[in-house]
Amino acid sequence: MLPALLAAQLSGCAHPAAPDPLTASRLDALLPTALLLLGEQHDAPEHQGLQRETVQHLAARGLLAAVVLEMAEQGRQTRGLPADSDEARVRQALDWSGDSPGGWAWSAYGPVVMAAVRAGVPVLGGNLPRGQMRSVMGNATLDSLLPDQALQQQRDNIREGHCGLLPETQVTPMTRIQLARDRSMASTAVEALRPGQTVLLVAGNQHVRRDLGVPRHLPEGLAYRIVVAQSAPADEQALSSADRVWNTPPRPPRDYCAEMKQQMGR
Repeated sequence: MLPALLAAQLSGCAHPAAPDPLTASRLDALLPTALLLLGEQHDAPEHQGLQRETVQHLAARGLLAAVVLEMAEQGRQTRGLPADSDEARVRQALDWSGDSPGGWAWSAYGPVVMAAVRAGVPVLGGNLPRGQMRSVMGNATLDSLLPDQALQQQRDNIREGHCGLLPETQVTPMTRIQLARDRSMASTAVEALRPGQTVLLVAGNQHVRRDLGVPRHLPEGLAYRIVVAQSAPADEQALSSADRVWNTPPRPPRDYCAEMKQQMGR
């Protein structure tokens, strides 16, 4: 399966490959559901390949209502664009700068986006707009969105995710941004729901955690399923709440903390 996935990614957007049969069978086992949350490791190209196959399979069956992305801001969307729109027009609609330090690489996510556009399915940005981040950081009401224990866990995750380099005074503001991002993605997905169809949400594995992430901000009683795509080492906390785990080969070792220290001049 994996060689086919990689070949599909390298082939570009013009001639999308047919969904892999194994992926299709795994998807069918999750249906029907109003919302499918597909978590990923951002630097694993196999995960973006699985996302594109998921889009193609659901769209081919007429089941895909919309694709919501962490990688674009809430309010940006492709709704109304013709299915034959070129990549430049799609990127403009999503305000996708990408392919820059700290940005989301279009080379990775473009095939996912274009698969939806070609199928006539709207792609919606779900992430918190950058212009709202400053006000969010000082909004103490966001702290009540999680129970105390879960809020503390989210703060610990922020510390760990920044390799202990984040000043303690910034932990709470950065946690609020994380909470607001999850709430933003949840509200975008809910607004896109259509009877008899599935909204696909693509985000990092931490964002799809049932105990901390987007599911915390969904309406009570909404049917949803969680899939975590994982490369070794496993994120045990994310895996524990997933309905399915899609395993991919381990990525080459990478010292993220060393990279962060270099970026921060430490």
